[in-house]
Amino acid sequence: MPEPIKTYNTAVEATLEVIGGKWKPVILFFLTFGKKRNGEFMSLMPVITQKVLTQQLRELEEDGVIQRTIFNVVPPRVEYELTDYGWSLKEILHLMCRWGDTHIERVYGDQAAVLAQPQTKE
Repeated sequence: MPEPIKTYNTAVEATLEVIGGKWKPVILFFLTFGKKRNGEFMSLMPVITQKVLTQQLRELEEDGVIQRTIFNVVPPRVEYELTDYGWSLKEILHLMCRWGDTHIERVYGDQAAVLAQPQTKE
């Protein structure tokens, strides 16, 4: 039997390799509600820098979970959307959001603010 190319402790590790970090899950979560442009991401995540957003979007595109569409117009227009592969993460991302809501309430009560309140199905 040949040596494996990569070894994971658990498949969760493989998932986090693609969607892990501070911003990737947030970016992907917002994309479950439809296509977004750069400026929309900056409005939805006001503390992210342009450099970090660009880097995260590139990595997600390289991993095949988002697609970038460039429109040949002036000024240039670029839209980001989930690929079919990326859509397979929707349920996980929405469950993470609901768990986060419960966690915030448990730990902080009414002493925390969540900037975006999109509706996720129960």
